[in-house]
Amino acid sequence: MPAKRLPSVVLVGRPNVGKSTLFNRLTGSRRAIVNRVAGTTRDVLTHPVVWQDVGFELTDTGGMFGASEDPLHELVIARGQRALQAADVIVFVVDGREGLVSADEEIADVVRGANVPVILAVNKTDDRRARSGALELYRLGFDPIHEISAEHGQGVGELLDEIVRRLPSAPRLRGHIDEPTFEDPDDHGRRVGRRSGGATLEETAVAVVGRPNAGKSSLVNRLLREERMIVSETPGTTRDAVDTMLKWHRRQFRIVDTAGIRRPGRVARGGQVEEVSVLLARRAIQRADVVVLVIDAPAGPTDQDAAIAGSAEQAGCGVIIVANKWDLMKQQGPDGAKTFDEQVRFHLKFVEYAPILHISALTGERTPKLLETIDKVAAARRVRVPTPELNRFVGEITARHPPVSPGHRNVRVLFAAQTGVAPPAFVLFTNVATKLHFSYERFLQNQLREAYGFAGTPLKITVRKRTRERASGRQR
Repeated sequence: MPAKRLPSVVLVGRPNVGKSTLFNRLTGSRRAIVNRVAGTTRDVLTHPVVWQDVGFELTDTGGMFGASEDPLHELVIARGQRALQAADVIVFVVDGREGLVSADEEIADVVRGANVPVILAVNKTDDRRARSGALELYRLGFDPIHEISAEHGQGVGELLDEIVRRLPSAPRLRGHIDEPTFEDPDDHGRRVGRRSGGATLEETAVAVVGRPNAGKSSLVNRLLREERMIVSETPGTTRDAVDTMLKWHRRQFRIVDTAGIRRPGRVARGGQVEEVSVLLARRAIQRADVVVLVIDAPAGPTDQDAAIAGSAEQAGCGVIIVANKWDLMKQQGPDGAKTFDEQVRFHLKFVEYAPILHISALTGERTPKLLETIDKVAAARRVRVPTPELNRFVGEITARHPPVSPGHRNVRVLFAAQTGVAPPAFVLFTNVATKLHFSYERFLQNQLREAYGFAGTPLKITVRKRTRERASGRQR
């Protein structure tokens, strides 16, 4: 079931007034794509914000207002209207440089009908040209009016103060998520929210990734049990990396739906919006604890699927391979699943540890199994093996199967230690400075997975020559 809802604050306005820039500024992230192309934002983006210990969900409605040649514009409008109906406060964003235009008056009529508090935010007032134009906007009749610059952060703190004042019975969240800063926002943290003092929230970040039209958004909607993401047969429907909280069996998952990732050459031909979409998808992988790689089962695994899996493996994420549209594969007979899995293992050799699930986002077949597997992989990433137990185990394995190293003989492992989790990392101290043969390193990884349940997660093994202390001094 979805997490308990915080009060909702919704940003509305015509195209290119700066809604996405303001969304990024208020959330302290780079989640919304900022581009001069009207209608760039399609999905309804939502992200938690805490200000003065008060929490709320901030929503960017995208290009629901204004004319558009986007074939999915009707779906965008429908999603935006649902967000407006659920709003507790509306922030109506207008462009101070352009002053009052007829489209602003039309939007004003719509938001008045919502019967919730409306705050008028006059954006781009850092430009001197906007000073005179901003005066015209007072004719819209909204009170209060805040002059801001979303790009530079001017007036944004005062806008947040006003939002908090207008929220009905907003919960106090002292010590839960850091308040945003108004410097250049960045988003390199693996966790979305951080407790005061630096501790992370107990949540698992899950990035749903794959090629275009693999069924990522349909899968996310199925997991959330609501039509949260726009689904269409049009390639490239999803542009932003859209994240939503999901609670399942007292576990909290942050599910991130990402844009389809094509080969770099095709992305370059797709234009700037697609380039940014793919960049956000790759950032979602960097932030994720677990990556769900969605493969179009009828199309089969491809080299591009392998490239995406490689990005997840290099980022140290847990990996789950989901063969979607399995309802279209039933005619292959009882050996169809085995043949398909062999093809996947052949194309994605370096993530042989990743579990493979055969599901249908359309019918819901085996989708509950995905949540169980995410939880299992997330737990495996946090397993820590006690040092005495690890040394006993490594000693037994290396005694039966001595280490193999290019250019060195008689390599002995003298001591082993686990140096990290998420992903699990190990250091082997040996009698000579060397590097294990990749096949032997993979052998050790497989033995560790089998013994300690490191399901679906990469293992990092480093080899060092052990230093010894002698009376005469240090010896390496």
